[in-house]
Amino acid sequence: MSRTRTALLAAMALVAGATGTAFAVDPGGAGTAAVPCTVDYTIQNQWSTGFTAAVTLTNNSAAKSSWSLKWSYAGNQKVTSGWNARISQSGAAVTAANESYNGQLATGGSVSFGFQGSYSGSNAIPATFTLDGVTCNVDGGGGPTDPPDPGGPSSRVNNPYEGAKVYVNPEWSANAAAEPGGSRVADQPTGVWLDRIAAINGAGGKMGLRDHLDEALRQKGSGELVVQFVIYNLPGRDCSALASNGELKADEIGRYKTEYIDPIKAILADPKYASLRIVTTVEIDSLPNLVTNTGSRPTAVPQCDVMKANGNYVKGVGYALNKLGDVPNVYNYVDAGHHGWIGWDDNFGPTATLMKEAATAEGATVDDVHGFITNTANYSALKENNFTLDDTVAGKSVRESKWVDWNRYLDELSYAQAFRNQLVSAGFASNIGMLIDTSRNGWGGAARPTGPGATTSVDTYVDGGRYDRRLNAGNWCNQSGAGLGERPKAAPAAGIDAYVWMKPPGESDGSSKAIPNDEGKGFDRMCDPTYTGNPRNNNNMSGALPDAPVSGHWFSAQFRQLMQNAYPPLS
Repeated sequence: MSRTRTALLAAMALVAGATGTAFAVDPGGAGTAAVPCTVDYTIQNQWSTGFTAAVTLTNNSAAKSSWSLKWSYAGNQKVTSGWNARISQSGAAVTAANESYNGQLATGGSVSFGFQGSYSGSNAIPATFTLDGVTCNVDGGGGPTDPPDPGGPSSRVNNPYEGAKVYVNPEWSANAAAEPGGSRVADQPTGVWLDRIAAINGAGGKMGLRDHLDEALRQKGSGELVVQFVIYNLPGRDCSALASNGELKADEIGRYKTEYIDPIKAILADPKYASLRIVTTVEIDSLPNLVTNTGSRPTAVPQCDVMKANGNYVKGVGYALNKLGDVPNVYNYVDAGHHGWIGWDDNFGPTATLMKEAATAEGATVDDVHGFITNTANYSALKENNFTLDDTVAGKSVRESKWVDWNRYLDELSYAQAFRNQLVSAGFASNIGMLIDTSRNGWGGAARPTGPGATTSVDTYVDGGRYDRRLNAGNWCNQSGAGLGERPKAAPAAGIDAYVWMKPPGESDGSSKAIPNDEGKGFDRMCDPTYTGNPRNNNNMSGALPDAPVSGHWFSAQFRQLMQNAYPPLS
């Protein structure tokens, strides 16, 4: 079963929902032909002085080669910027007209656009929309509308993090509190990783899925609570990084479905847990490998070619989304890499297209995707403030620097917001939300620059000013000098549902040398501090910390460094 986030039904009448959504109902069984056009207006994020909104317009009349949608605000809302439409405002009246590339609107066709605005006081949903002078969301008679359809889970929300506490994993909290100064962050919420079949019931004396859900109910009390799980056990998992390989072989898609996803779905669907908001981060890293590390590229890895050929990454993600998407209180967020991986032109669009392919495989639909997450278990700085892509030094653009290397994004926030728009263009809902993992991207401490570098060259300018102190943005394992980033927070920026600590700080990315284990995790030279690199990090040193344990195991030295270099600093 699939759902939309705003309950858009076939024939529509406008209703202002409590979640900040204008949504549709069936007006007494009237056919869609009686409704000339429908509008779904959703407030995605709102803060004290501003908001972002997404609008989907559906044309039920004759096909159009251009369109103009109008509405008026009852308050003092002002549109400040927009995308996928030319938006103008005069007083309270707003007009959104097509861009050159989306003017064609077939009968039954839809178009989506979005904008950011400011307000003070109230931010009411507009009462009336007109398309080329015709009123939308009412039938030809223009009569009164019916009440909302009660179908669907009434507790479903647009942003699960808003108005909710987030689950604190007691096992991680105990590890953090045991470190000197660790009590300062031991109460922070982190993700729970289900990285092998045994983790479902609990392995090695650790809590299983039901244990965490039961503890989440206890922490919830009478309020709302989000509990975060990382679904991470694809066959042939993470084909380019041996440290995060998994237990399932490349062809074991059947085991993935029946021994891993199906049992997780059965537990999450237990009515006992229906009051929880369950966020899943679905299969980090693996899908983008099919774009960047296959074929004739210098970064290609043979095992990634195998996974692209057998289709099991796409099938696995689709199956997980389909099954988990059946549970009304589950919010699926698919992993979308990070700016230092997907931010180049030849990766950006193809990755969004691949996400759409996976989200419509194995019975899944885009409605099974609530959003996407970037920077999971990575180190990309949230916002680089000391230089911009428009800067020029010694006759060269910042994009020509060795660090940026023609990437279109300097940091994770700009990437996440832009990739969200790309995903909408690829066919995902216009109101999807993004998460950014800020668990280890603070880059604070004495090494944090306070301004740009010397203008001797574009490289000295960028390298002297960047917060991210990695040797290369392709370095991903136990990075030396990293710090805790922004603390978890709901709705921190336009289009962003939350900053999260999905990767628990202090849990290793991989071992510095080969360590036998029963978890299927291999040894990757990128976790070896003596490794001189490969094409995926432009043959730089790995930048990894020494003496690291197997991935997922507690790494005390790393945790202490993360606290020392935290930004914002710890008090």
